[in-house]
Amino acid sequence: MKAAVVTATGQVEIQDMAEPAIKDDEVLIKVKTVGVCGSDLHLFQGTHAFRKPPAVLGHEVAGDIVRVGSAVTRFKVGDRVTVEPHRGCGECAFCKQNLVNLCLNKSAPGTPGWIGTFVEYFNAPESALYAIEDAVSYEEGTLIEPLAVAVHALSRATVKERESIVILGVGTIGMLSLVVAREMGFKTIICTDTAPFNREAALKHGAAAALDPLTEDVVARVKEMTGGRGADLVLVCAGAEGILSQASECARRRGEIGLVAMITKKIPFYCYGMVFNEQTMYGAMTYETRDFAKAAEMVNSGLDLSGFVTQKLPLARTQEALDILSQKKEGVIKVIVTV
Repeated sequence: MKAAVVTATGQVEIQDMAEPAIKDDEVLIKVKTVGVCGSDLHLFQGTHAFRKPPAVLGHEVAGDIVRVGSAVTRFKVGDRVTVEPHRGCGECAFCKQNLVNLCLNKSAPGTPGWIGTFVEYFNAPESALYAIEDAVSYEEGTLIEPLAVAVHALSRATVKERESIVILGVGTIGMLSLVVAREMGFKTIICTDTAPFNREAALKHGAAAALDPLTEDVVARVKEMTGGRGADLVLVCAGAEGILSQASECARRRGEIGLVAMITKKIPFYCYGMVFNEQTMYGAMTYETRDFAKAAEMVNSGLDLSGFVTQKLPLARTQEALDILSQKKEGVIKVIVTV
């Protein structure tokens, strides 16, 4: 079968490799669509924390089951599915709390023992499968995974008030966080992004304002729109220098800051305001299984995410797909690769 492999920093090759064998509790999926994620860019650019070349790209996937293991009971050949792409060890303290995202020994696609999703055929355990309803496109099924990231990011917040939220950066995760915030009942959603295309999309999908941090005083506008109070919750979905300080300035007293972006370089943070205003900052690492289940339920119940797919390219053009997301020379929210 064909697979898209990062062979060196900045270099992707389409290679032939063996179709994965399945265990008794696994299924084999004929891949239809895969999503290009920011973590794939980290692998491509050589900055990923633990995935290093050579490695098969991808962890967002939708497709059809073509083979089932002997112990599989809930799914059958022909079912349309997506996959929660991590497996915990089942033994550590985090797994025992259903926090597979924090398991220190978890496996994920594109690491030793589990192939990435930029392939023609992908194996997955039955326990990680989620059905995709017939009315849902494969592209939208693929978006269940990044939607789960947004669900988790907002579910980690403990603030009870839902008057206002600021989302700093509306790429894929920021935009999906906007959707989740809207569905959770946040009344005023304020977004920022340097790209006009993304700002326009944010307004289209329910943002009260979409600000350009390069030309507008974001903190002043947030204070103006919240009656001088600041936002209940600020989500950091981008990694610009100074963005943590900006997040603290946008948040109200006793407000919260959720750090979603995986910022892999050192950036300055003026933390006095966080202490002075007794703010709380938390990290949000991928998702818990319950978040993935919630995201699947939202999409299967009719949440329309079709407008977020801005580019579709075939597997043979995977390097171009990564370049589109990396360089953002055109309007881009989510790049989908079709297999």
